[in-house]
Amino acid sequence: MLMIDPAGFVRDANAAAEVLLNHGRAAMIGRTLADLLILPGNYVRRADGAGGVALYDLPLMTTRGHRFRADFILTPFADHDGWAMLMLHNGAAAHRMGHRREMGGGARAAVGAASMLAHEIKNPLSGIRGAAQLIQRGADGEEGALTGLIIAEVDRITALIDRMEEFTDARPLVCTPQNIYPLLDHARAVASQGFAAGITIREDYDPSLPSVLTHRDSTIQILINLIKNAAEAAGPGGAITLSTAYRHGVAVSVDNGARRLSLPIELCVIDDGPGAPPEMVDHLFDPFVTTRRDGRGLGLTLVDKLVRDIGGIVQYAREGDPERTVLRLLLPRAEDQ
Repeated sequence: MLMIDPAGFVRDANAAAEVLLNHGRAAMIGRTLADLLILPGNYVRRADGAGGVALYDLPLMTTRGHRFRADFILTPFADHDGWAMLMLHNGAAAHRMGHRREMGGGARAAVGAASMLAHEIKNPLSGIRGAAQLIQRGADGEEGALTGLIIAEVDRITALIDRMEEFTDARPLVCTPQNIYPLLDHARAVASQGFAAGITIREDYDPSLPSVLTHRDSTIQILINLIKNAAEAAGPGGAITLSTAYRHGVAVSVDNGARRLSLPIELCVIDDGPGAPPEMVDHLFDPFVTTRRDGRGLGLTLVDKLVRDIGGIVQYAREGDPERTVLRLLLPRAEDQ
């Protein structure tokens, strides 16, 4: 973190900034950002215009030649005209926020293996189920119960494989302009009539939000999964808040930094639960990671895949006082495409 005065000079910096930029605090104070960091090409224009900058997963380089990737977030101080705080979240910090744009090599290998295994496993399962059904016709008593158990377990395994196959669908989604509010209403109605029946769901919407470029069914699935996750965290009698906002200047670097994708549409699912344990935050969106004893750890993984498929990003954070869990979607505006 670096404090910037109205003239663009650094007036303070924390220890993490010293490490990242390879400069001592005393050496940074009184120097401009350009003396320390090769700034993004549109930094000056955005800083002069909207007053703040939010660029995600950006390739950066210090004036001493050290290269790194980071979220570059400049936030003005409301009570001090011209003053701002620059926050640089390096790769580890961005990952802790749940911000991922690309599927890593390990994830691609896992998807390929899951696709192959799903196809190979379902064939013998169907044979096992058919054989059990034939045996069940002539069985009674304990034998009938055992064959019923076989069929039930085969159906359970098949259902799990069906869920895994959702991650292997690489077909491109056709995104179209959508009014986000009917999608939010649909997801809320599903939740209120089912898994979130005993939970208060509040709305904090920006009524002037423009159309979002997205895939309708995938967005509903994302919202349902996030609300379900929040409902489980909040517990009976808890509360969930659904919020929307327009964030000027929010963008993510794509194509190895060659261009930036504007993601100004923000959707948040907020709960008053305890949040994820610190040791699990880095892995929340990985398959089979869950804090629930009866969970399979696939809900947020599917959210991560679907959000990437529609061209957005998903983030996890603990915010507010008292702290609440925020799962934030950032999506493209239809008119920007």
